Amino acid sequence: MAQQTLGCLADIFHATLSPVLDQLRRDAVIERLWARDHRLWKPEPTEISNRLGWLTVPALMRSHRDGLAQCVAAAQRAGVTDVVLLGMGGSSLGPEVLRLSFGVRKGFPKLWVLDSTVPGWVRQVTRAITPARTLFLVASKSGGTIEVMSLFAHFRGIVAQAKMSRGGDQFIAITDPGTGLEAMAREHGFQRIFSNPADIGGRYSVLSLFGLVPAALIGVDVNCLLDRADRMADQCRRQDRLEANPGAHLGAVMGALAKAGRDKVTVVTSPELASFGLWVEQLLAESTGKEGTGLIPVAQEPVLAPASYGDDRLFVYLRLKGGKNTAFDRQLRALAAARHPVLQIDLDDRYDLGAEFFRWEFATAVAGYVLGIHPFDQPNVQESKDNTNRVLATVQSTGRLPEQTSLAPTPAAGELARHLRAGAYVAMLAYTTPSAAVESAIRQLRSRLMARFHVTTTFGYGPRYLHSTGQLHKGGPNTGVFLELVDRMSPDLPIPNKPFSFGTLAKAQAAGDVESLRAHDRHAVRVQLGPDPAATIRALTAALAPARSARRRTSAVRRRRSPRR
Repeated sequence: MAQQTLGCLADIFHATLSPVLDQLRRDAVIERLWARDHRLWKPEPTEISNRLGWLTVPALMRSHRDGLAQCVAAAQRAGVTDVVLLGMGGSSLGPEVLRLSFGVRKGFPKLWVLDSTVPGWVRQVTRAITPARTLFLVASKSGGTIEVMSLFAHFRGIVAQAKMSRGGDQFIAITDPGTGLEAMAREHGFQRIFSNPADIGGRYSVLSLFGLVPAALIGVDVNCLLDRADRMADQCRRQDRLEANPGAHLGAVMGALAKAGRDKVTVVTSPELASFGLWVEQLLAESTGKEGTGLIPVAQEPVLAPASYGDDRLFVYLRLKGGKNTAFDRQLRALAAARHPVLQIDLDDRYDLGAEFFRWEFATAVAGYVLGIHPFDQPNVQESKDNTNRVLATVQSTGRLPEQTSLAPTPAAGELARHLRAGAYVAMLAYTTPSAAVESAIRQLRSRLMARFHVTTTFGYGPRYLHSTGQLHKGGPNTGVFLELVDRMSPDLPIPNKPFSFGTLAKAQAAGDVESLRAHDRHAVRVQLGPDPAATIRALTAALAPARSARRRTSAVRRRRSPRR
């Protein structure tokens, strides 16, 4: 079972944390949270009372064990080699963590999580699978997400043209009761419809059917995962000593330090668990990033020397027993020695992720109370969707996208630098196909910004981040500077029965989001990626190199002018 150890929190930040823990005890927050008292967060129960099913979902999911086992057996009988999950946000990020953390188990299919409208990404997955031996999971809580429906239309056409395909029997729906997706699944003869409890919000759904169906299909022991979550839930019921309540303590730490100016929750993990931060990003950003406040989650950021950081950080280190931890152990000790707050959480094995999913969900609810916000709604998410629809309407009426102003790397670097200041974060938003070269270039860019400007950096692929950190970007503190990196979307890919393509949809989403950011007085810089996206990003990094001092320039001139002896 995962255990908490404190770095320098106990002595340095006692004065900050202690009053918050006292407040939690005085207001009986843990008792009231388990009693589902909506007044902890807001006077009205809207989107609170019907969003607390995650508290007891581990026990509830045990009633679905037979259905999950039947689904796995059917896939094995059919010789399924690949599972493609079509989902966004809460429907995709939990499965992505499980996919990358547990890997491919012998005798089970490979999982692909497709949460993008970028045509290169869609084409990449399409080419990697054998359509007739692929099972498609169409996952959407609302049942009408434009990305998911577009991807379904694409793959339904691929399956229809494939030899030996089994039509609707190759599709499974995961959705809430009574949605349009449920009706569509019946119409198309899907193999199975998994109906998830409606009182679980998307970002709290990883331990529900949205996470467990893909997990079971790739051979994860879902019973073990739920056992760990159950044990953590029991610990999170403690009211007597909140320091020993894992979720309450983490929530109190995050909330208290955020109110003291340390609102950048920087998640560092053993390499084997690197994807966990992607799930935390959505949970914290969408839950707390509103009303001008919020926790700013930071995932997969390079760990640099202590001097590269400002005084706005909280580091949370998830350390896997037996993992490749040597470098991170050394770096986190250095950060703690430099009096940065470091909270370490030890995991015995990968199945402790079940416990961590619950711990962080509980902690987020507690942090929402500390910050005085409603952690279960997402008031700004709809804005970008509405702006996307307006851009698409323009495309349909005029035949072309509205003009977008893009900067070359050098002027973009200047524009970024002009807005960077202490306490800022740079959010890089990339509408492109993932590749090792792109991600290496992004790491270099993040390191340059951190080392030179001492700012926080985040990175997300579009349109995935719209369903993750997008809420924070518009509703959270106005300390973000946004760098949008947009692919050429060439070659493009049509969406069956739609008047626009995947590339047009992705560009419309990028344009709609910039419009939303600027409407909230956020600084947004747009760069058009060229034929080599990684090269464009490297050029931006080079343009951000610090200028040599006048003394160094003068010294260099003198050396050039000195006669040789």
